[in-house]
Amino acid sequence: MAESVQEELSVLAAIFCRPHEWEVLSRSETDGTVFRIHTKAEGFMDADIPLELVFHLPVNYPSCLPGISINSEQLTRAQCVTVKEKLLEQAESLLLEPMVHELVLWIQQNLRHILSQPETGSGSEKCTFSTSTTMDDGLWITLLHLDHMRAKTKYVKTVEKWASDLRLTGRLMFMGVLDSSENLQSRCGLKWKEMQREND
Repeated sequence: MAESVQEELSVLAAIFCRPHEWEVLSRSETDGTVFRIHTKAEGFMDADIPLELVFHLPVNYPSCLPGISINSEQLTRAQCVTVKEKLLEQAESLLLEPMVHELVLWIQQNLRHILSQPETGSGSEKCTFSTSTTMDDGLWITLLHLDHMRAKTKYVKTVEKWASDLRLTGRLMFMGVLDSSENLQSRCGLKWKEMQREND
């Protein structure tokens, strides 16, 4: 990790020093550093909106943009996306210099103006983006394991609704005999043991 990045992280830890305000999620020589900042920004009618900002600083930061994730229970998904886009636009003007604190200050001062734009007022779903260590919008895979499935049609409809709401694409796979959760468990257990033997 570059010395300038180490110094920036130390400064950020000193600035956001209240309980639960700052948390390093991961550090890696190959993937960079991921950390979370909890802050507040002024929204409509001078009401403070709590924000959870997750930054991913790649190894070649600050010569490239950081990954940014926005999460707030008081913002819709569309508003979170817009805030992220505006932050990344602002970050482009700060390339080659430490920028995280500048970005946090900028969003604290400009959130109300971003939210007042017409395109951010249409969404109604709350912003519930995952705060995993993958901060970019690239390809990612999630496996959902449903155990003791008794009403297959109902479960399939629920999963399809989730996928539609989150704009996900994917595939449903069923293992074992469809009507026997016990047989499904034993087959999965057998397959897991076979996979463990292959990897030993």
